[in-house]
Amino acid sequence: MKPFDTILVVDWSAAQGRAAARANTIWIGIARDGVAEAPRHMPTRRAAEAWLADTLRTEIAAGRRVMAAFDFPFGYPQGFARAVTGQDDTLALWDWLADRIEDDDTGRNNRFAVASDLNRLFPGTGPFWGKPNETDWPDIPYRGSTRDGHGMAEKRACDAAAAASSVWQLAFPPTVGSQALMGLPMLSRLRRIDGTVAWPFEPWQDAPAVLTEIWPGLIENAMPPKGDGIRDRHQVRLLAHALAALPVDELARMMDVDAPEEGWILGAGRRGRLTDLAASAPAEAPLAPPPLSNDCFALPPGIEWTPVDDALALLRDRLRPVTGAEQIAAADADGRILAAPATATRANPPGPNSAVDGYGFAHEVTGDGPQSLPLVTGRAAAGAPYAGTVPRGQAVRILTGALLPEGVDTVVLEEDTRTDGTTVAFNGPVKPRANTRQAGEDVAAGDTLLAAGARLRPPDLALLAAAGVAQVSVRRPLRVGVLSTGDELAAPGSTMDPARTYDANRPMLLALAARWGHAAVDLGHVEDDRNALRDRLDGAEADVILTSGGASAGDEDHVSALLREEGALTSWRIALKPGRPLALGMRAGLPVFGLPGNPVASFVCALIFARPALSLMAGGGWAEPLAMTVPAAFEKRKKPGRREYLRARLGPEGVETFASEGSGRVSGLSWADGLVELSDGAAQIAPGDPVRFLPYAGFGLF
Repeated sequence: MKPFDTILVVDWSAAQGRAAARANTIWIGIARDGVAEAPRHMPTRRAAEAWLADTLRTEIAAGRRVMAAFDFPFGYPQGFARAVTGQDDTLALWDWLADRIEDDDTGRNNRFAVASDLNRLFPGTGPFWGKPNETDWPDIPYRGSTRDGHGMAEKRACDAAAAASSVWQLAFPPTVGSQALMGLPMLSRLRRIDGTVAWPFEPWQDAPAVLTEIWPGLIENAMPPKGDGIRDRHQVRLLAHALAALPVDELARMMDVDAPEEGWILGAGRRGRLTDLAASAPAEAPLAPPPLSNDCFALPPGIEWTPVDDALALLRDRLRPVTGAEQIAAADADGRILAAPATATRANPPGPNSAVDGYGFAHEVTGDGPQSLPLVTGRAAAGAPYAGTVPRGQAVRILTGALLPEGVDTVVLEEDTRTDGTTVAFNGPVKPRANTRQAGEDVAAGDTLLAAGARLRPPDLALLAAAGVAQVSVRRPLRVGVLSTGDELAAPGSTMDPARTYDANRPMLLALAARWGHAAVDLGHVEDDRNALRDRLDGAEADVILTSGGASAGDEDHVSALLREEGALTSWRIALKPGRPLALGMRAGLPVFGLPGNPVASFVCALIFARPALSLMAGGGWAEPLAMTVPAAFEKRKKPGRREYLRARLGPEGVETFASEGSGRVSGLSWADGLVELSDGAAQIAPGDPVRFLPYAGFGLF
């Protein structure tokens, strides 16, 4: 059997309403490649199903095998499926329930009505029992002890083997019966995803995704003491760890069962083994990806001069996110990068409503020509809906944003009406559903609003709020350390000695890192002293370091020397102007970008190479620059062999370039509002010729 790359353990709930992160709600434990992730809380069943469906499709598309284990019964005692569907087929029963169970955005559902229908298929009283009160749903007994003669066993064989609860109990803890009624329709839909099968009812050995049943009580002895956090959260985390830790041959034997109708609980009869593995789970801590390897920047053999596109491709292929995730309030997430997709917990709009102030009615009672409809008493306003039903042939006063009352599907604009307070008059015809908004016409509950890797902006926060998303999983900000080296450097304005150079790179690079949404860490200036440099790097609280100066092969190039001695260093000679050398190294798991000491070259290399690399390491994906084609307002003759970046700005005749191409002219950076990019080949550019312009704004600089 091929091992599972990803394990999902789902603690399901039949609760109504949007649930906060607490016990008896929906929690999902995750283990990827044997490493546990922080459990995820899902506020509604619809949100959980949407996340699970998206995750299954994503894992399958990536060629990864996934097991999704759920904590409710996949089947019923023998004979139940035939009594309901006419077949000894549990999967047909799933589909039967999927056709009948209703579950809206708020969690309101008809499970007791469906259970009533099921009970009427059996003689006597039962088998389902338990309900919120003794009077409703007369076909469901309030107490289990009053059932009689229904002919069904109380438990499945696996329930007895695992000491699990009965599937018939709908109310009062444990409500396993309600969980199953609300969960099996979801499984019916998940199973329709290509590559997904249900164990043990279908051949599962080679399936890309396998749905399994689990019972959290199997690891009860490994659970922390009561009162120590949310137990459901602990259960899914420990179970995911235990299943991921099982050797593949042992898991295969555990799954080799013959239960074609009732199903089976994974691990039933192996309580001790799963408990031991769950108990071996490390204490939960904030998780972060492992560090990059020391050879991640190594160039392929034989490469000396590296074209810009090849260098970018190497960085894109070698780097990956290095920051962990955390849950924060969506309202506080401006500028943060999503670590997981954000899913709508409620439709927007949540219900059909009026787009204008006016009068609402049923369209079918109107026609051509003058119309006159009596008004009901009262009105509908945003936040104060009309409580009753608007009778056919009557109208109601309605304000913008108000929910459409029962009996209303069309609204006429107030300015198009006359009224005396008891009757409203207007001219027909009126279009059906005029001036109304339909429920979910913007966003449906369960929709993916924003993908993982999206950097949140104010409009995104509005979308999250409108769809009811209160918490999001975001990446911890990438800590970008900026270090300047060299005896010749001095703080700006600190000396008038012409032999000293003011440190222009460090404030520039710190500002760039901050503009890009990272946590900029000022590591200061270190003179040409290797021990001092070592101490500064050892104390750096950063995920990546940008240095300027000291990265070549001279006597005082201590950055490159230290990386060679205590880590790894690769000098990329990139075919570009300005900024030919780019030193990339690793030390103690910390990537180091050695940028040129010249501020112009350092700036260009930061925009072209560091920006997309840092974005990828931060979890935001590879950031391509914005490019536009504009007419040249300059002349230029270029030799082949390297790519060139000219400081430029837009003018009335097209894009102009700075008067000097000298890389020591820092004023050109401030004068410009972008870069002209000239391709690697030879070029003869005349005024009016199209050229590629990269505006500063496209690099996140405004």
